[in-house]
Amino acid sequence: MPIDFRNTNSVWASILTETLKRLGLTTAVICPGSRSTSLAVAFAQQDGVEAIPVLDERSAAFFALGIAKKSGLPVALVCTSGTAGANFYPAVIEARESRVPLLVFTADRPPELRDCHSGQTIDQVKLYGNYPNWQTELAVPSLEMGMLNYLRQTVIHAWERSLFPVPGPVHLNIPFRDPLAPIPDAATEKLRSQFQPEDFFAFLSKTEKTSLFSFPPSPLAERGLGGEVSDRGIIIAGTANPQFPKEYCRAISQLAQTLKWPVLAEGLSPLRNHAELNPYLISTYDLILRNQQLAQQLTPEIVIQIGDLPTSKELRNWLELTQPSRWVIDPSYHNLDSLHGQTTHLRLSVEQLAQICQFEPNIISKYLQIWCNAEVTVRQRIDETMRTTDTIFEGKAAWLLSQTLPTETPIFIGNSMPVRDVEFFWTPNNSGIQPFFNRGANGIDGTLSTALGIAHRNQSSVMLTGDLALLHDTNGFLLRNKFRGHLTIVLINNNGGGIFEMLPIAKFEPPFEEFFATPQDIDFSHICVTYGVEYELITSWEQFKQRLNPLPEKGIRVLELRTNRKADARWRLDNLGKFSDGIE
Repeated sequence: MPIDFRNTNSVWASILTETLKRLGLTTAVICPGSRSTSLAVAFAQQDGVEAIPVLDERSAAFFALGIAKKSGLPVALVCTSGTAGANFYPAVIEARESRVPLLVFTADRPPELRDCHSGQTIDQVKLYGNYPNWQTELAVPSLEMGMLNYLRQTVIHAWERSLFPVPGPVHLNIPFRDPLAPIPDAATEKLRSQFQPEDFFAFLSKTEKTSLFSFPPSPLAERGLGGEVSDRGIIIAGTANPQFPKEYCRAISQLAQTLKWPVLAEGLSPLRNHAELNPYLISTYDLILRNQQLAQQLTPEIVIQIGDLPTSKELRNWLELTQPSRWVIDPSYHNLDSLHGQTTHLRLSVEQLAQICQFEPNIISKYLQIWCNAEVTVRQRIDETMRTTDTIFEGKAAWLLSQTLPTETPIFIGNSMPVRDVEFFWTPNNSGIQPFFNRGANGIDGTLSTALGIAHRNQSSVMLTGDLALLHDTNGFLLRNKFRGHLTIVLINNNGGGIFEMLPIAKFEPPFEEFFATPQDIDFSHICVTYGVEYELITSWEQFKQRLNPLPEKGIRVLELRTNRKADARWRLDNLGKFSDGIE
């Protein structure tokens, strides 16, 4: 029988876990603690759900985030009472902003032990502010049948709210009275004889991935779309983690080939790794738009923006300056226009848009040809520059990764400079590489733990990160003994925050180096020894390529590239604007 009848708490917790299993839960990440004992025991005993113990709550939360990001299904996250749950907060924020389903269960003391200085007790109700999709506090466990029905239906609602209408975190605060351990109690015997689990759970069925993002077409879909449209239009494909990348790329390609519009594809979009599907793909838009004359010549009349805008500041400034009409295509209720332009949000997916909007086919225009010719020229210049660069320059790592990794490799791309180097240099290819990222809140917290979550029980994976982001989450290495699979960490070690070298504050010394660049002077080989992680210093690009394909099947490995932060910043400043010189 799936229900643990040893005492009231074990009945309550096992009904919760059994309900989740039947809905489709496959993974629970459990942090140690006393008040959450019943939940930990129930998940640990639940067949069909992988329960993973993780010491550090912040790392655990981002690990769960990574697993959910890859699978598209909710992951349960459990902790004890007190400040433990506060350490989940950064990942809860990221889950909300990047639309990742998480079920956060914080165990708590019962009402009579609150506000009286009982140990390890804080106010956990609405702990995460407005970030959860939904949040509530459960009743104190009870054996009454009506209350068990309430528990089951509340858990079902929590599961659904983590997925619909937009994926995100849900928080259940769960009070427990003693005894917390599964100490037998005769009070449960009557329930045991009456309880019929198959009747109790009969109507539950698993959520299929295919249904997660099937929103009904919005009536706004008809507004301003269809019929004859301008030939001076562009499609911008921003950051995206679609569950079905090829279908996503084909839908955008269908729009582009009907409209004969260029597709400006962010480095974090799957489009750059399915290049054969789109003949009008533009990967060098950031560098093209640095040519002011060309940028003016390419002013669009209409923009279809799919999802979030890319990272590129050049692109954002250009859109703000030119003020084209924009249709933002996204099935969520989020406002995705940080530029506050002439924008209409169409609340549907690009796949739906491609199906329901019948455009009149355009002919290939001079406008499209200018974009495509500029892409060819700038791409050739980048490729030639990178090919002939022997020094360990940060941008070349992103360029080589795009060409060297095995087919369909998942790669987690860290924030700050790595994500920007991917946007500048990631070469369009047909490898089906799967990019992942935390671009909801754009923070560096949880970088390693998220990457391990994506790689867990997956094919061999890669992470591209800077030194500060990795140091910020070294507790993620504690996952090593529970992690199943392989992760290669490409560590760009420029001894500090390279992104700050690109900002105006870099000219002010002091306090720049100490308070912004914040060099840590850490020997990563020593950190790797401490955690039992494989380490290798990369001293040549040939050595780097050899280590990327094939990838190992098990374990965690760090490949460190030591770079010169100031020299690389100067290189970007001196060269990024030159790739589009002379193009008219």
